[in-house]
Amino acid sequence: MKCDLSLKKMEKYCAGVSLVLKALAHPRRIMILSHLSKGSKSVGDLVKLCRISQPQMSHFLARMALEGLVRAERNGQFRMYSIRDERLKNLLMSIQKEYCGS
Repeated sequence: MKCDLSLKKMEKYCAGVSLVLKALAHPRRIMILSHLSKGSKSVGDLVKLCRISQPQMSHFLARMALEGLVRAERNGQFRMYSIRDERLKNLLMSIQKEYCGS
């Protein structure tokens, strides 16, 4: 794929990609986001799937929400988390395909 961008646009593009890759530079974050790539989940769902404590999960999700990776929506008494940007979901699926064989 060819990317014809001016230097200024390329710098902005690279800065954005760098932020996403930095945000993914933690194994737990990748695990959480991989589960979210399959659909919205509650904190409780993610705690069970990732086998980490509820306070740890809440911290990860709050931080990822501040970084713009995930969004939270109220569903009754629960908050449901999902991936904010379809491009991130596509990136995670590519990573899974390359590194997990699925």
